[in-house]
Amino acid sequence: MKQVILTILENTHLTETVMKMRLGGDVSDITSPGQFINLKLDGLYLRRPISVCDKDDESVTIIYKVVGHGTEKMQGMTEGETIDTLVGLGNGYDTSVSGERPLLLGGGVGVPPLYMLAKKLISEGKKVSVVLGFNTKDEIFYENEFKAIGANVTVTTADGSYGVRGFVTNAMTEDYTHVYTCGPEPMLKAVYKATKTSGQFSFEERMGCGLGACMGCSCKTITGYKRICKDGPVMMKEEILWED
Repeated sequence: MKQVILTILENTHLTETVMKMRLGGDVSDITSPGQFINLKLDGLYLRRPISVCDKDDESVTIIYKVVGHGTEKMQGMTEGETIDTLVGLGNGYDTSVSGERPLLLGGGVGVPPLYMLAKKLISEGKKVSVVLGFNTKDEIFYENEFKAIGANVTVTTADGSYGVRGFVTNAMTEDYTHVYTCGPEPMLKAVYKATKTSGQFSFEERMGCGLGACMGCSCKTITGYKRICKDGPVMMKEEILWED
């Protein structure tokens, strides 16, 4: 983890409520897909954790949905403004266990971290299938970006307005060797029940400190409670214990 000052290079709409922000600076501590960064916003006490969508040597791309005071403030920020940022947080996904045909399942704002993951898997010669789940056609983003890097992409919408009607589990292929997923907990539970192989589940959770000190984002596992921010956000399928 490193504390750095990043400069906004881009902050644009992908949909009415979903934004793409690209930040320039020292992002060398971001080493794995599935990691997140933590942004300090003026006037707000808690930092805002946002998953990494993509990175290069000089910048990091994040995608966020405008849902509260923090993201509303981010939406209004412009090119050239700077943000105090903690980078390189979280454990990220492990691609060494993917097998040859990994299946990636993302729901809503759980989609972004799968993009960098898909790029890495494809660079390793894997045949990547991606299922992106949204509520309706107007909420879809990054379908073409996944296709452009060579992934086999299926989109689902809960209302049937685009692609496959239903949820990501309704479009799962049968021929996969490992599952990677990120999304809201109900989706993760459904994927857990539907998958036939091992997998890695990235949890979306409200975080207090983002550093593992407050224990506010703990989840139950077979070895006790783990902190989503410090021990996760990615958990292996076999270690997860769902609480009612």
